[in-house]
Amino acid sequence: MNRRITRAVNVGGVMIGGDNPVVIQSMCNTDTRDIKATTEQILRLEEAGCEIIRVAVPDMEAAEAIRGIKKNIHIPLVADIHFDYRLALKCIENGIDKVRINPGNIGSRDRVKLVADAAKERGIPIRIGVNGGSLEKELVARYGGATAEALVKSAMGHVEILHDVDFSDIVVSIKVSNVPVMIDAYRMFSRESDIPLHVGVTESGTERMGTIKSSIGIGALLSEGIGDTVRVSLTADPVREIYAAKDILRTLGAREGGVEFVSCPTCGRTQIDLIGIATEVEERLMNVDKNIKVAVMGCAVNGPGEARDADIGLAGGKGECLIFKKGQILRKVPEEIAVSELIKEIDKL
Repeated sequence: MNRRITRAVNVGGVMIGGDNPVVIQSMCNTDTRDIKATTEQILRLEEAGCEIIRVAVPDMEAAEAIRGIKKNIHIPLVADIHFDYRLALKCIENGIDKVRINPGNIGSRDRVKLVADAAKERGIPIRIGVNGGSLEKELVARYGGATAEALVKSAMGHVEILHDVDFSDIVVSIKVSNVPVMIDAYRMFSRESDIPLHVGVTESGTERMGTIKSSIGIGALLSEGIGDTVRVSLTADPVREIYAAKDILRTLGAREGGVEFVSCPTCGRTQIDLIGIATEVEERLMNVDKNIKVAVMGCAVNGPGEARDADIGLAGGKGECLIFKKGQILRKVPEEIAVSELIKEIDKL
């Protein structure tokens, strides 16, 4: 996969852009003012593989909580701020690693300059977050809706505001729930600028539909080399966003390491609870950090052969399963203990 080379931006020690690996992000759904709950969620996200985390900062109490949250986590923290420039200044004062704002909606040029100067002094980048649902009314009227052209025009306008106050440490996101429009907008922006891009589909839906839409939108862009950091937005536990993002990156070959899990579809030859077994194995492999391929196959006749390239796997028989390694059968086990026996073999690898 050939990456589009962008400027490199340092977010609390994690590099976005340039020739650096694509970075995985998420956003907490806790009340930021609840330092304990927010910290606990971030630690779970870290364990799942999150590399940058964002929190909402709706008021000064949330901005004050940034200092306490920062003390207890190990990945860069981003403040999501709308309208009030004073919240951005307080978050910067309290050690935030990146600020997400739209310069056009936090007030006068002087206020934008105050935020930009404070961020520049501390080496903190700013993400411009353009969203189809909050696009400027004049752009909606001019372009007939939240079109790709309108979204890019908005993004470039916000970039210009920061450039006018001598700030260039910028990341841009252009999010909309319409996947084809989202893809076109990112393509268009990438032709006009070398600013690193935060890629995602906003309001994508629940885990099932959101993962599908995000895989298509994010995957299409990454396959073209567009995108420096990603967030899969799901109406679900944010940890599920991390798993989905990792799967997208691995599928495209943009991320190495971790388990590749494969399983066959059920058919009339299947004589075990293949769906239940495959689901349980997949769940138990979520946090396994081994560069291996694991297969769960329904047919004991063809399974080991069809998945001979897997490092380890199981194939069903009638009430029993074969555990195999690189296509070679290791042993036969009862169906009810097949998953635990497979996990034992994975632990040995």
